[in-house]
Amino acid sequence: MSFRSGSLLLAFIVLLPACEGRDSQIGTLDLTDILGGEAAEGFEQAVDIRQFHFPGDHGSHPGFRNEWWYFTGNLNTEDDRHFGYQITFFRTSLKPGRTSDPKSKWMIQDIWMAHVAVTDIQTEKHYSKQRFSRGGPSLAGVSLDPVKMWLDDWQVVGRGNDFPWQVSVRTDEFSLQLSLTAAKPPVLQGDQGLSRKSTAPGNASYYYSYSRLHTKGKVRIGNRDHAVTGSSWFDREWSTSSLDAGQTGWDWFSLQFESGEDLMYYQLRDKKGFADGNSQGSWIDGMGIKTRIEENHMQLEVLKEWQTAAGQQYPTRWQMDYLDQRWIIQAAVEDQFMDLAVPYWEGAVEIYDPESLDLVGRGYLEMTRINARSRR
Repeated sequence: MSFRSGSLLLAFIVLLPACEGRDSQIGTLDLTDILGGEAAEGFEQAVDIRQFHFPGDHGSHPGFRNEWWYFTGNLNTEDDRHFGYQITFFRTSLKPGRTSDPKSKWMIQDIWMAHVAVTDIQTEKHYSKQRFSRGGPSLAGVSLDPVKMWLDDWQVVGRGNDFPWQVSVRTDEFSLQLSLTAAKPPVLQGDQGLSRKSTAPGNASYYYSYSRLHTKGKVRIGNRDHAVTGSSWFDREWSTSSLDAGQTGWDWFSLQFESGEDLMYYQLRDKKGFADGNSQGSWIDGMGIKTRIEENHMQLEVLKEWQTAAGQQYPTRWQMDYLDQRWIIQAAVEDQFMDLAVPYWEGAVEIYDPESLDLVGRGYLEMTRINARSRR
């Protein structure tokens, strides 16, 4: 994640020793500042189409300033109790020109942040936690042989580099023990994996997705375990600068239909809150074949909004029109606000046919807004 302001970076460094190794609260940052469009001299940028390599690209790309590994999913018990979950690992480099053999294992070259959340649909409760850490010595990172993503004891790890991957997250309120297996091949988003966020060269990321992962395991809320099965989504991005100076946030949809098809779409927003022309997405058929969605293929209409205690509004009911298809996208629980150091709304959604009102799928929605103040 890229820092537009040196003060944000200073906040991480000063507060890091008190935050690493446990669930953390360090104040409020703005996600659009962290992912701002100012380029950093010395870092690589996502400018040209590249060749992707698997499993190698699951690993870290330290020449770029920012990258993240992002999981969401919808899970059900045998008695039809429903849960949503999110796990995200973020890495940001402090400066270009990494030292491959640092003098000290405690030398700070990267800052790592992890977010985890669970939504209990039946009780309408949303739980979220965050942690921060330096990378070394082995406190946080991503590695291969086997694939492993971790911050402290929050981790996703494989037996080798291929699936299945095992999720293990424990907090004082909830825990996740899940096994993920890819049901489709990876999809290269944007233009062969180059996802441009504006017309300015370098305001882009390298981006791929596993749009459908068969999921099984256990969710614990409090002291009660729930055996679950369901479907997850994995997003992988790295960049140095993503957002243009005139862009202040986005609405990102990852939707999985009961037909076996999937849809990803992000709507970028300008300073006035209007949709940006660089918004785009993908339609992914049952075999994993992608059709690109351009901004003029998609129309989004807000039908209902939810408001935080601080007065920030987030749409929780949408009408989505893609070509000749129409759906209603409804938040499974309205309050899925991630009231963390970087505040945003992220949560499970349900997809309905507007005519029959039948449930036709589930997914996840992420929304960022400028000045999304904490309720604390």
